[in-house]
Amino acid sequence: MRIDRFLFFVRLARSRTLAQAIVAEGRVRLDGKRVAKPSEEVRVGSAITFPARGEIRVLKVLALPHRRGPPTEARACYEVIDEARPAT
Repeated sequence: MRIDRFLFFVRLARSRTLAQAIVAEGRVRLDGKRVAKPSEEVRVGSAITFPARGEIRVLKVLALPHRRGPPTEARACYEVIDEARPAT
């Protein structure tokens, strides 16, 4: 699944366009490597690092969603690895 779709489907970005912009700015890392394109593939077990509300979040992908569902369904697709810390 594309990383922009994943961020949108699990409700970490309000729109897919916003998710694409975050990725295009180079602010997202996938398995420790900077993501350059929104079409980068996310797989189960991947680690995603990205800024959210002035904090850095690190997530582990548990499942790939098939749609943008309710928040409880979205949260079941990932787990927070590292608690949020202030972005510098």
